[in-house]
Amino acid sequence: MPSASGLRFAFYGRVSTEDHQDPATSQASQLLGAQALVSGHGRIVSEFFDTGHSRTIPWARRLQATALLAAMADPDREFDAVVTGSSERAFYGDQFATMAPLFDHYGVEVWVPELGGAVDPQTAGQEELMILLGILSKREIARARIRTRAAMTVQTRDQGRYLGGRPPYVYRLVNAGPHPNRSLARRSVRIQRLDTDPECGPIVSWVFAQRLAGHSIARIARALNDAGIPCPAAADPIRNPHRNGQRWVLNTVRSILTNPRYTGRQVWNRQRTDHDLIDPANTTLGHRDVMRWNTPTDWIISARPAHPALVSEADFITVQNLPTRRATAPERIYLLAGLLCCGVCGRRMESHWTHHRAGYRCRHGHTSAIRPDPGRAPNAYVREDHVLPHLPALHFRLTGHLDPPGPDSVSSNSVRPTPAQAIAHLHSEEITLAYDPAARTLTANTPQAERITIS
Repeated sequence: MPSASGLRFAFYGRVSTEDHQDPATSQASQLLGAQALVSGHGRIVSEFFDTGHSRTIPWARRLQATALLAAMADPDREFDAVVTGSSERAFYGDQFATMAPLFDHYGVEVWVPELGGAVDPQTAGQEELMILLGILSKREIARARIRTRAAMTVQTRDQGRYLGGRPPYVYRLVNAGPHPNRSLARRSVRIQRLDTDPECGPIVSWVFAQRLAGHSIARIARALNDAGIPCPAAADPIRNPHRNGQRWVLNTVRSILTNPRYTGRQVWNRQRTDHDLIDPANTTLGHRDVMRWNTPTDWIISARPAHPALVSEADFITVQNLPTRRATAPERIYLLAGLLCCGVCGRRMESHWTHHRAGYRCRHGHTSAIRPDPGRAPNAYVREDHVLPHLPALHFRLTGHLDPPGPDSVSSNSVRPTPAQAIAHLHSEEITLAYDPAARTLTANTPQAERITIS
């Protein structure tokens, strides 16, 4: 209930980025607006402020907004109403219309500066105005995205400007002069461009030369490891703290061979961010950001060279057209994928197609990018068709039976399960099977450690 001194308010605010906005300044300015709005009607007794959350994210996925909703559900909460310094900071699109029933259910008013007080859904036009404000908030983001994309396209295509991100391997950032924006230049902000590292630069040229000579990606990676050349993560650990930096792998070499910036051209928009629904059955949960690769037709490429080239454009195009894999084979289905682990080293076994049938193998950490260790344990192999016939018996043991019924059983409770039912049970219970290549056994990771022998 409101106190004698007026309503008690919970302030809610939000700032999306720390790179382009000062959270402390933004929070203070929004709080000042909220205090001016509630002046004479009450006081703000608690604050909830989200930092680093886009307005497009629903309240249920914002940290402080979630805390506010939890506090609102408490009958002994310390506030009577919620106030924001800007409705566009708090609500996006139809978020207010979605949450209005929740505020009404708990008897909590929402005050916004645009209305000069509380939102009353029963008053004609007020709920429609809040929806309109949410649409304007959505429009603001769309306009900013269009302006930013257009500006970055021009800066890449016409100016060849470096637009941020981690520089490619063997490139480093050097000063390219004052910033073209005069206000930033007055603050001594400089633009940057890419330049080659004299020690590592020849490595990329050698990689392209080897690929043009017909060597496979695996052979190139193995040669780099044999020569003791540090991989990109080891050569620049400060920029690659998320990688172990132990050795060259196939994907590292492949990423070099497919990066068009080694031709000296600046390239932007190789990747895009898609917004996929978290749950199509519950659209109120919003979207998740998913990074996907664009096709080369969508790339923005500088009209002229922007930094030193390490491979000619003709050679780069030739490398892209070299065959990297065999012709497309019919679809291969692995029924036990993810269910088998190696009993020797504990690694999950790889799906492996051999002799026109599905199988599983473990190379105990060995890859084709390194030479085999003579002391390494032999590869473990198991064929899928050798495992499937034994799964019904394992299924009966896992579900409390001793053995599956015989073929002549007529009991209504002794229907023999299929391998597909056994596999579904393993997935649902998150049970994996450890394969011992010496004993030819599969052991379930359950308290009873049920074991079956493969004939």
